[in-house]
Amino acid sequence: MNYVFIALALVLAYLIGSIPTAYAMGRLRKGVDIRQVGSRNMGAMNVFYSIGVAEGLIVLAVDIGKGVTAVALARLMPVPEVVQLLAGLAAVVGHNFPVFLNFRGGRGGATCIGILIYLMPWSIPFYLGAFLIILAITRYPTLSYSLAFLGFPFIAWFIYHRWEYIVFAIVLTLLPAVRYIPRIKEMRAKGGSWQHVVYRKNLRDRL
Repeated sequence: MNYVFIALALVLAYLIGSIPTAYAMGRLRKGVDIRQVGSRNMGAMNVFYSIGVAEGLIVLAVDIGKGVTAVALARLMPVPEVVQLLAGLAAVVGHNFPVFLNFRGGRGGATCIGILIYLMPWSIPFYLGAFLIILAITRYPTLSYSLAFLGFPFIAWFIYHRWEYIVFAIVLTLLPAVRYIPRIKEMRAKGGSWQHVVYRKNLRDRL
Protein backbone atom coordinates (compact mmCIF):
# COMPACT_ATOMS: atom_id res chain seq x y z
CA MET A 1 0.00 0.00 0.00
CA ASN A 2 1.42 3.38 -1.03
CA TYR A 3 0.98 5.61 2.00
CA VAL A 4 2.31 8.64 0.14
CA PHE A 5 -0.62 8.52 -2.29
CA ILE A 6 -3.08 7.91 0.54
CA ALA A 7 -1.84 10.99 2.36
CA LEU A 8 -1.82 13.00 -0.88
CA ALA A 9 -5.39 12.00 -1.72
CA LEU A 10 -6.68 13.02 1.71
CA VAL A 11 -4.73 16.27 1.95
CA LEU A 12 -5.76 17.36 -1.55
CA ALA A 13 -9.39 16.50 -0.79
CA TYR A 14 -9.29 18.57 2.39
CA LEU A 15 -7.72 21.54 0.58
CA ILE A 16 -10.27 21.34 -2.24
CA GLY A 17 -13.07 21.27 0.32
CA SER A 18 -11.50 24.27 2.06
CA ILE A 19 -11.93 26.54 -0.97
CA PRO A 20 -14.23 29.22 0.51
CA THR A 21 -16.58 29.72 -2.43
CA ALA A 22 -19.41 31.41 -0.52
CA TYR A 23 -17.01 33.65 1.39
CA ALA A 24 -15.30 34.76 -1.83
CA MET A 25 -18.66 35.46 -3.50
CA GLY A 26 -19.82 37.58 -0.57
CA ARG A 27 -16.62 39.61 -0.61
CA LEU A 28 -16.58 40.04 -4.39
CA ARG A 29 -20.23 40.94 -4.89
CA LYS A 30 -21.17 42.88 -1.75
CA GLY A 31 -17.99 43.25 0.28
CA VAL A 32 -19.44 41.27 3.19
CA ASP A 33 -18.35 38.28 5.22
CA ILE A 34 -21.06 35.73 4.46
CA ARG A 35 -20.50 34.27 7.93
CA GLN A 36 -21.75 37.52 9.45
CA VAL A 37 -24.99 37.96 7.50
CA GLY A 38 -28.24 36.02 7.13
CA SER A 39 -27.97 32.58 8.71
CA ARG A 40 -24.21 33.17 9.10
CA ASN A 41 -23.53 29.94 7.23
CA MET A 42 -20.84 29.78 4.58
CA GLY A 43 -23.02 27.96 2.08
CA ALA A 44 -24.94 28.35 -1.16
CA MET A 45 -28.34 28.96 0.45
CA ASN A 46 -27.07 31.84 2.55
CA VAL A 47 -25.55 33.36 -0.58
CA PHE A 48 -28.88 32.84 -2.37
CA TYR A 49 -30.75 34.77 0.33
CA SER A 50 -28.12 37.36 1.28
CA ILE A 51 -26.26 38.07 -1.99
CA GLY A 52 -28.37 36.98 -4.95
CA VAL A 53 -29.93 34.08 -6.85
CA ALA A 54 -27.28 33.89 -9.58
CA GLU A 55 -24.48 34.09 -7.04
CA GLY A 56 -26.12 31.36 -4.97
CA LEU A 57 -26.38 29.06 -7.97
CA ILE A 58 -22.72 29.62 -8.82
CA VAL A 59 -21.66 28.80 -5.27
CA LEU A 60 -23.90 25.72 -5.29
CA ALA A 61 -22.34 24.46 -8.52
CA VAL A 62 -18.78 25.05 -7.31
CA ASP A 63 -19.40 23.45 -3.91
CA ILE A 64 -20.95 20.39 -5.57
CA GLY A 65 -17.91 20.33 -7.86
CA LYS A 66 -15.59 20.30 -4.85
CA GLY A 67 -17.06 16.99 -3.73
CA VAL A 68 -16.86 15.51 -7.23
CA THR A 69 -13.27 16.67 -7.73
CA ALA A 70 -12.03 15.37 -4.37
CA VAL A 71 -13.25 11.81 -5.02
CA ALA A 72 -12.34 11.86 -8.71
CA LEU A 73 -8.73 12.83 -7.93
CA ALA A 74 -8.49 10.07 -5.34
CA ARG A 75 -9.74 7.57 -7.92
CA LEU A 76 -6.89 8.54 -10.23
CA MET A 77 -4.38 7.49 -7.59
CA PRO A 78 -3.32 3.93 -6.68
CA VAL A 79 -5.28 3.88 -3.42
CA PRO A 80 -7.96 1.49 -2.06
CA GLU A 81 -11.62 2.38 -2.54
CA VAL A 82 -11.99 3.08 1.17
CA VAL A 83 -9.45 5.90 0.77
CA GLN A 84 -11.53 7.32 -2.07
CA LEU A 85 -14.52 7.42 0.27
CA LEU A 86 -12.39 8.96 3.01
CA ALA A 87 -11.32 11.61 0.52
CA GLY A 88 -14.98 12.55 0.21
CA LEU A 89 -15.24 12.90 3.97
CA ALA A 90 -12.05 14.97 3.98
CA ALA A 91 -13.57 17.37 1.44
CA VAL A 92 -16.62 17.91 3.65
CA VAL A 93 -14.38 18.44 6.68
CA GLY A 94 -12.44 20.96 4.61
CA HIS A 95 -15.63 22.84 3.76
CA ASN A 96 -16.77 22.83 7.38
CA PHE A 97 -13.35 23.70 8.83
CA PRO A 98 -11.40 25.49 6.06
CA VAL A 99 -7.74 26.11 6.72
CA PHE A 100 -7.97 29.33 4.69
CA LEU A 101 -10.54 30.90 7.06
CA ASN A 102 -9.32 29.91 10.51
CA PHE A 103 -11.41 26.72 10.38
CA ARG A 104 -14.75 28.61 10.34
CA GLY A 105 -16.74 27.24 7.43
CA GLY A 106 -20.16 25.98 6.43
CA ARG A 107 -22.08 22.73 6.83
CA GLY A 108 -21.04 20.91 3.67
CA GLY A 109 -24.44 19.98 2.24
CA ALA A 110 -23.64 20.83 -1.39
CA THR A 111 -20.26 19.11 -1.17
CA CYS A 112 -21.99 15.98 0.14
CA ILE A 113 -24.35 16.08 -2.84
CA GLY A 114 -21.38 16.21 -5.22
CA ILE A 115 -19.71 13.22 -3.57
CA LEU A 116 -22.82 11.05 -3.55
CA ILE A 117 -23.97 11.76 -7.11
CA TYR A 118 -20.45 11.10 -8.36
CA LEU A 119 -20.32 7.75 -6.61
CA MET A 120 -23.92 6.89 -7.54
CA PRO A 121 -24.88 8.76 -10.74
CA TRP A 122 -28.20 6.88 -10.97
CA SER A 123 -29.20 8.78 -7.84
CA ILE A 124 -29.40 12.10 -9.71
CA PRO A 125 -33.00 11.81 -11.06
CA PHE A 126 -34.25 10.34 -7.77
CA TYR A 127 -32.58 13.04 -5.69
CA LEU A 128 -33.77 15.83 -7.98
CA GLY A 129 -37.31 14.44 -8.04
CA ALA A 130 -37.48 14.16 -4.26
CA PHE A 131 -36.05 17.66 -3.85
CA LEU A 132 -38.58 19.25 -6.22
CA ILE A 133 -41.56 17.44 -4.68
CA ILE A 134 -40.60 18.45 -1.13
CA LEU A 135 -39.83 22.00 -2.29
CA ALA A 136 -43.28 22.29 -3.91
CA ILE A 137 -44.88 21.28 -0.59
CA THR A 138 -42.75 23.23 1.88
CA ARG A 139 -41.26 26.04 -0.24
CA TYR A 140 -38.21 25.63 1.97
CA PRO A 141 -35.06 24.85 -0.10
CA THR A 142 -32.75 23.86 2.75
CA LEU A 143 -35.23 21.41 4.26
CA SER A 144 -36.01 20.04 0.80
CA TYR A 145 -32.46 19.18 -0.16
CA SER A 146 -31.80 17.86 3.35
CA LEU A 147 -34.76 15.46 3.33
CA ALA A 148 -33.87 14.34 -0.19
CA PHE A 149 -30.58 13.03 1.26
CA LEU A 150 -32.57 10.25 2.92
CA GLY A 151 -32.91 8.58 -0.45
CA PHE A 152 -29.19 7.95 -0.98
CA PRO A 153 -28.86 4.91 1.34
CA PHE A 154 -31.85 3.28 -0.35
CA ILE A 155 -30.40 3.95 -3.80
CA ALA A 156 -27.11 2.41 -2.64
CA TRP A 157 -29.07 -0.63 -1.48
CA PHE A 158 -31.58 -1.18 -4.28
CA ILE A 159 -29.59 -0.01 -7.32
CA TYR A 160 -25.92 -0.43 -6.44
CA HIS A 161 -26.18 -3.26 -3.90
CA ARG A 162 -23.18 -1.86 -2.04
CA TRP A 163 -23.29 -2.07 1.75
CA GLU A 164 -20.26 0.24 1.98
CA TYR A 165 -22.13 2.90 -0.01
CA ILE A 166 -25.11 2.53 2.33
CA VAL A 167 -22.94 3.13 5.40
CA PHE A 168 -21.00 5.91 3.68
CA ALA A 169 -24.18 7.73 2.61
CA ILE A 170 -25.53 7.63 6.17
CA VAL A 171 -22.27 8.85 7.72
CA LEU A 172 -21.81 11.56 5.11
CA THR A 173 -25.35 12.84 5.59
CA LEU A 174 -24.85 13.09 9.34
CA LEU A 175 -21.98 15.58 8.95
CA PRO A 176 -24.10 18.53 7.76
CA ALA A 177 -27.14 17.35 9.75
CA VAL A 178 -25.34 17.60 13.11
CA ARG A 179 -23.98 21.04 12.27
CA TYR A 180 -27.47 22.20 11.31
CA ILE A 181 -29.00 21.51 14.74
CA PRO A 182 -28.17 24.96 16.21
CA ARG A 183 -29.76 26.63 13.18
CA ILE A 184 -32.92 24.55 13.63
CA LYS A 185 -33.17 25.69 17.25
CA GLU A 186 -32.66 29.30 16.18
CA MET A 187 -35.44 29.06 13.57
CA ARG A 188 -37.81 27.45 16.10
CA ALA A 189 -37.22 30.34 18.49
CA LYS A 190 -37.81 32.96 15.77
CA GLY A 191 -40.74 31.23 14.10
CA GLY A 192 -42.70 30.53 17.25
CA SER A 193 -43.90 27.17 15.94
CA TRP A 194 -42.57 24.14 14.10
CA GLN A 195 -45.15 24.73 11.37
CA HIS A 196 -43.53 28.02 10.39
CA VAL A 197 -40.11 26.38 10.50
CA VAL A 198 -41.16 23.65 8.05
CA TYR A 199 -43.68 25.43 5.79
CA ARG A 200 -42.82 28.74 4.16
CA LYS A 201 -44.95 31.29 2.31
CA ASN A 202 -42.52 31.40 -0.60
CA LEU A 203 -38.90 30.67 -1.48
CA ARG A 204 -37.80 34.03 -0.09
CA ASP A 205 -39.48 33.53 3.28
CA ARG A 206 -36.72 33.00 5.80
CA LEU A 207 -36.40 32.85 9.57
